[in-house]
Amino acid sequence: MQIDVRPVSRLRGPGAVDVAAALGPVFAALSASPVDLARLRVVCDWIQYRHNFAEPVTCRPVLAEPVPEHAAEPGPGRGRSRARPDSLEIGIDLRRCGETDLATRVKEVLAGPEDTAHPGPVLLEPWVPASESCIWRFNTLYWQALSRWEQATGREYEQALPGGESDARNTEAAAEMILGLLRVWDELEARHALPEELYIVELGVGNGSQARTWLDTFAALDQGHGREYYRRLHYLMGDYSPHVLERARQAVAHHGDRVNGLVLDATRPLLTLGFLRGKAFCVYISNVYDNLPTDELASIGGRPYLVEVRAYLGDEDVGRIAARHGVPDGALAGLTERLLRLGPDLLAEAAPETFADADRVVALWHDIWLALRLQERYVPLEGLDNYRVSPSLTGEILRPLMGSSGDIRMHASNGALASFEGTLPLLHPFGRLLCHDLFLTEPAQYHAGFYGPGKYDGSVVNWVNGPLLQLIGNRRGFDVQIAPFGARPGSNVKTLTAQVRD
Repeated sequence: MQIDVRPVSRLRGPGAVDVAAALGPVFAALSASPVDLARLRVVCDWIQYRHNFAEPVTCRPVLAEPVPEHAAEPGPGRGRSRARPDSLEIGIDLRRCGETDLATRVKEVLAGPEDTAHPGPVLLEPWVPASESCIWRFNTLYWQALSRWEQATGREYEQALPGGESDARNTEAAAEMILGLLRVWDELEARHALPEELYIVELGVGNGSQARTWLDTFAALDQGHGREYYRRLHYLMGDYSPHVLERARQAVAHHGDRVNGLVLDATRPLLTLGFLRGKAFCVYISNVYDNLPTDELASIGGRPYLVEVRAYLGDEDVGRIAARHGVPDGALAGLTERLLRLGPDLLAEAAPETFADADRVVALWHDIWLALRLQERYVPLEGLDNYRVSPSLTGEILRPLMGSSGDIRMHASNGALASFEGTLPLLHPFGRLLCHDLFLTEPAQYHAGFYGPGKYDGSVVNWVNGPLLQLIGNRRGFDVQIAPFGARPGSNVKTLTAQVRD
């Protein structure tokens, strides 16, 4: 039996986790079970997100062979896995070990193959790669119906972030960026090589505070600089959510026609911004990559695996939600699907017998989201080259990161990678991509902590595989660096910069 205790920073110092006390009952339960202990892994994490998709104890089958496509379950709420497990992984959240009877929970998850294959009365999807899970449809719904969610919760989405605001919105950081930009423009102007139109792009505009801070600071510095670059400036704000974009527009309205807003898909920026190819002097991105769909891959015993998931609602949650909203237990799967397809306003119109108004739908949405859980399993890959990280890249790109790290599980950061790849062509030869986000900086970090998925209010958060983006950028001829966020070096947020290699 292999034991993997990942949250090493929690093992010493004040408030250290008493691993022996936490795992003692687990070992007792395992010893009393009929499970082949030689084929068992126990993985202990510290899931720092108060709202997440995991139970305190979970069972993750490690399948013996790939699952044929034709063997997929027929749809949400139906079907059972017939795939044969080669071994099992028990996942334990040490943060919640004092809140539950671990021994009892371990016995429950080891009750038998059928029970572990059917975690609750309401399955919301069949087994799928993590990037295709319905959690990302919930994520999309959150941004599309953000005004409804904020009205129901009484707070703007940025208040749900740790500390109640984004780490990246900072006047000093904006001034540092602008002064560097002015130096580049002065050098190009001296050589008569500076274009008349100066483009700056921001992806993921939040409430507009970053754009307002940047533009106000730029206008003040440019006035003192005396080159009238502000007159030539075009600041383009791009965001997936029309509600967010409109709020950002209002925040920078005093900058008039210097600013334009565009609704776009961050994973395919060239579709909307292709006219800027080779023209952007700065593309600024903050807290976007951690909110884009991603798969997870693992290496276990030297073999590559894809992590598959399926969303479900547990027994207690189903009973509570159904009773609160006056719907039958068996109706929740169908209502969830209709909610994701129609949104709260249209669902209220389509089912007036169930929902008096859209606010009632949002209340149901909120309860389902909080209760939503993910079951996981490891499906073997015939080889990394049989997995596609993006349309242009196979999993072979991950071999340098996974091949020398022993047993490891990491994000493929598919959405972030697609956005990154699609953004680099926008840069002017002297331009720079600047991104503030939750970046991992080396593969070994995956051995020492949990990095998602978690829940921020109504959206999904995953840390980003920074070494993978560096590898891709370097292969594209860009110098990619990840450093602490200058304004707050102790923050979890890191700063990624990319520019054409000299």
